[in-house]
Amino acid sequence: MQPKGDRTVTDTPAPKRRRDAQATRARILKAAVVEFARHGFAGARGDRVAVRARSSERMVYYYFGSKGGLFRAALESVYTALRDAERSVRLDPNDPMKALHQFCRFVWSYYADHPEFISLLNTENLHQARHLRKSGVLGELVSPVVGMLSQMLADGERAGVFRRGIDPIELYVSIAGLGYFCLSNRHTLSMVLGRDVAAPAALHRYWDEAARMVVQYVSADDSPPIDGKTAAASRLLPDRL
Repeated sequence: MQPKGDRTVTDTPAPKRRRDAQATRARILKAAVVEFARHGFAGARGDRVAVRARSSERMVYYYFGSKGGLFRAALESVYTALRDAERSVRLDPNDPMKALHQFCRFVWSYYADHPEFISLLNTENLHQARHLRKSGVLGELVSPVVGMLSQMLADGERAGVFRRGIDPIELYVSIAGLGYFCLSNRHTLSMVLGRDVAAPAALHRYWDEAARMVVQYVSADDSPPIDGKTAAASRLLPDRL
């Protein structure tokens, strides 16, 4: 504050500057998701991010430090969006089997509606999760959905509709894989199979069948004991893929 005659003048531009900085950073991050989704890590360029964000390349690296820092922030942002969507989904609290079916359809629909998520994850897999390893927030982005599945499985066990001993992480990997693989490989699958596997009608048919597979996997009525042949065959599988 600075005295001016009998009046006191208060300088208060800081909140507006903070809002402007937050808005600029958010625009840059949104533009970066598009850039990395379209061009991958190697092909992405800071100048194109700056143009899309209505900013400058200097500001891009001012906020994110480096191309790697920008990509890591973009990855965290798409995971954050998925986490927020997962938290907002409404599952049937009284019917664990129906809730599981709803969860599957939600995950698969989300992948279809957010191709940028698949693109960024494909890119990060090429880099062997190098950028995610440096993330300090990854745990809080992934653990909520595992907790949700854990509760769902516990509810199903108590109701007698889910078999016991299902690992929620393994179940999540299976559910994610059933939706992710079809979409991440849609171009090659469509060419090889002679069918547009990502057409809306085809996707919904596939999701119905995939949901049946998940239901059969968790069902308390579908857990036969391992017979001798199955046990012997399982021992022939390699310890690591």
